[in-house]
Amino acid sequence: MSASVAVYRDIYTEDRFRQTYGTEDQSRGRERLRDRLAQRCSCSQVDCLHLLKKRLPVCSWLPKYKLKKWLLGDIIAGLTVGIVHIPQGMAFALLTSVAPVYGLYTSFFPVVLYMLFGTGHHVSTGTFAVLSLMTGSVVERLVPIPLALNSSSPEAAEFEAQRIGVASAVAFLSGIMMLCMCGLQLGFLSTYLSEPIVKAFTSAAAFHVTVSQLQSMLGLRLPRYAGAFSLFKTLASVMENVPHTNLAELVISLLCLAVLVPVKEVNSRFRERLRTPIPVEIITVIIATGITYAFSLDSKYDIQIVGHIPAGFPEPRLPALETVPEIAGDTVAITLVAYAVSVSLAMIYADKHRYSIDPNQELLAHGISNTVSSLFTCFPNSATLATTNILESAGAHTQLAGLFTSLVVLIVLLLIGPLFYFLPKAVLACINVTSLRQMFLLFQDLPDLWRISKIDFMVWLVTWLSVVVLNVDLGLAIGVVFSMMTVICRTQRANCSVLGRAANTEIYRSINNHNKCYEVPGVKILTYNGPIYYGNRSFFKADMVQLLGLTPERIRSREKALKAIEKREREAISSVEQGVTDSSFSSKNDLFRSEMAEGEVEAVLIDCSSVIFVDVAGARLFIQVGLYRFCLDTHQLCHEKCLMFMVLISFHRCAWSARRSEYGYTWLTAMRVY
Repeated sequence: MSASVAVYRDIYTEDRFRQTYGTEDQSRGRERLRDRLAQRCSCSQVDCLHLLKKRLPVCSWLPKYKLKKWLLGDIIAGLTVGIVHIPQGMAFALLTSVAPVYGLYTSFFPVVLYMLFGTGHHVSTGTFAVLSLMTGSVVERLVPIPLALNSSSPEAAEFEAQRIGVASAVAFLSGIMMLCMCGLQLGFLSTYLSEPIVKAFTSAAAFHVTVSQLQSMLGLRLPRYAGAFSLFKTLASVMENVPHTNLAELVISLLCLAVLVPVKEVNSRFRERLRTPIPVEIITVIIATGITYAFSLDSKYDIQIVGHIPAGFPEPRLPALETVPEIAGDTVAITLVAYAVSVSLAMIYADKHRYSIDPNQELLAHGISNTVSSLFTCFPNSATLATTNILESAGAHTQLAGLFTSLVVLIVLLLIGPLFYFLPKAVLACINVTSLRQMFLLFQDLPDLWRISKIDFMVWLVTWLSVVVLNVDLGLAIGVVFSMMTVICRTQRANCSVLGRAANTEIYRSINNHNKCYEVPGVKILTYNGPIYYGNRSFFKADMVQLLGLTPERIRSREKALKAIEKREREAISSVEQGVTDSSFSSKNDLFRSEMAEGEVEAVLIDCSSVIFVDVAGARLFIQVGLYRFCLDTHQLCHEKCLMFMVLISFHRCAWSARRSEYGYTWLTAMRVY
């Protein structure tokens, strides 16, 4: 048993639709700018409280804190992450080319500041390998290592002060940039760093970090290279100096890797069963420090050790602001990377735990974190992959976990820090390398990425190769530009196809993908799935000409026929004026059809429902090809067909097509084929 359904719809012009369903609140658009500003700048107790909760999120979530339900999880997670921060902070300080104690400072101040201003409940801030590597390149370029430097001389202290001054200046300028971006509401810029770009960038940066740590693991004292091809220059230098390897440090590195890698694998495999991950890093640091001290390995085998770590807080001081003009370009890349990684991590865990973050408030939080911490000799910081993952898996619920993390680091700064004097730098290098394990595993996503989107796969590959071959900041820029070019190319090569009608339905689909959809005789219906703008107007025109078969020969023959029609029209008009009728002339359409072959296209309809925007160049293209004409009379196309096409095909409103046809229908674009 079959049933037929008839659907009757009213036909609206744009003006009629606005009159019927338009909004009543149209006076708001005519408000004066002064009135709008006065309304926005109004101050009241409610507005002040709302602004305070928005800009200081701790005032919003802390009064709602569920003490019995959340406190234990925050304590355990905070203490666990704090233990990890100690060796990681000192290790990443080596990447920044500054003393390890500055890594401890960077693991304390940003954590406290983000707890107050951040919106991510499961975000752990502090030192990040990629940022440390990028900052270290700037430090090495501006303050290179002297050829002869005694670590105990006064010149060494001055040298360290210059280096941390440059690193702090990078953090200060990065924080100022983030605050300016927050003021301009530029949080949306993070969307231009797509997931393939971020993953490829971090994976390639892991190779830079690993190669830069080879000299510390082998006990070599080599200069750090910067700029393009720095990774290959470093590899060549290491291979050249392999005969000078310190065997004691090589043995220490191998033993550390033999311990760190399996335990980290256990932490990853049994993450759900373990209440807290095994703190293998801090255990390794304690054992290595004790063995080095007990057997005097530093003096017997010339092992590089951390050295003196002062207890207490650093005195506030201004960074080396005189270097701002020289570091501005590098700081832009560092700022974008720091914000992109931080917001990406915050969004991932916000979606997982079903809460929302404010990208602009994240800019404010990280901007304040970098600016204020730079006054206490800290280098650039951001959210970190490893500690954020540990914080979430250890059971954290709110930002209060950051308080317990900072307490652990504070105890080390005030009491335990000097005990790490004999810690070998090779141990910190091994911690650096093993902390990048997750970044190396990102290659596992490539097969799925190839199946889902080959363009995203190419973006991943180009970004990875650019970062590895050239440099971190230059490779990131190339990846972003290439990603944007793929978007442009996709809009340029949008699909233009012919629509056909499914039999006994009111549905129109592409005849290339649906072999049982047929074209209406004499009518060609085209659809274009993309914008029409200056970048793709020539491609759109070429596709349209190809689908319509408008070869130059056909156009010339049609032009001749049109001229003959116009000539006969003039003769007919002059005959009528003289009172003589021309019986040989019936109508323009009859004559035109006599010049046309049977079955040729008489009218073209353009479905603009998928055209999201049109610029001036696109509008001119329509005018040039004659799409501004809306003369669908009953002699060319019967009224029933005209009604069918106008009602059943969704046409997008276009600025240049605002014409009204003979039957009162609007937004239909039609072209006579000459």
